[in-house]
Amino acid sequence: MRSIVQPGPPALERVQWVEARGRAFTFTLEAGLPLLQAARRGFAREGFASGTLNIRSGALGPFSYVMPALSKTGENAAFYSDIFRPPGITRLQLGAMTLGQRDDPPFFHCHALWTEADGHPGGGHILPEETVVAEPFTVEAFGIDGAVFAAEPDQETNFKLFGPVRRMATITTARAFALRLRPNQDFAWALEAFCRERGITRARVRGGVGSIIGAHFTDARVVEPFATEMAVSTGVVARGASGALEAELDVSLIDYLGGLAVGRLTRGDNPVLMTMELVLEEVG
Repeated sequence: MRSIVQPGPPALERVQWVEARGRAFTFTLEAGLPLLQAARRGFAREGFASGTLNIRSGALGPFSYVMPALSKTGENAAFYSDIFRPPGITRLQLGAMTLGQRDDPPFFHCHALWTEADGHPGGGHILPEETVVAEPFTVEAFGIDGAVFAAEPDQETNFKLFGPVRRMATITTARAFALRLRPNQDFAWALEAFCRERGITRARVRGGVGSIIGAHFTDARVVEPFATEMAVSTGVVARGASGALEAELDVSLIDYLGGLAVGRLTRGDNPVLMTMELVLEEVG
């Protein structure tokens, strides 16, 4: 399997996780608000401080983002590009967000694909500090109770990354697990093993923001550039034809050369580059 050498020693725990509770809901992001504030308000109205959401469409402007890039210093296995600020309204096509906290205040990690006002297709990592909701749009959210995603220094990658941290649960909802997958393990196989070890026979992926080392899709397409920014559009872990658990993961991504790709990942052939954060909701 493909792998990338990280600057720090690998943590022994390859899946950082917290068992929590959770609930799905939808809400409309308010126009004129910073995207972070609009997302935080939507979760707070439902009684949540953290969780995930999936975006199917939307309009942003002003809008700021970065793309994946090679590291210029060698302090990280890959890094970010300079900041892009396309003029006008940018139309989102699809994306995923993790809402949590960084140094206590709310923060998010969001990857998406979009079309800019001049028709240019793009994708990458949306910056919460400089991005505003241009028109109201509805998102699919999943709030977690008993855990929160918090940005903390990660010695292995030399980044400050979201990971689940335990919090006191206050409401009764569905069983869910807040996860962060560490580098150089296959995305699908890691989820399958996690479910297998806990006797989970069916789970739905909620959210899903991170990076993989290039990409291999089930229709034989291959993304060669190793540094990507990826979002999960839909995902499920369930028993396949053989009776064994299989993860079906439909994703979108942009690589560091600007290539865009959408499709279903091949199981066993898509290792995590830096991180992958998501919620697994046990269903059925």
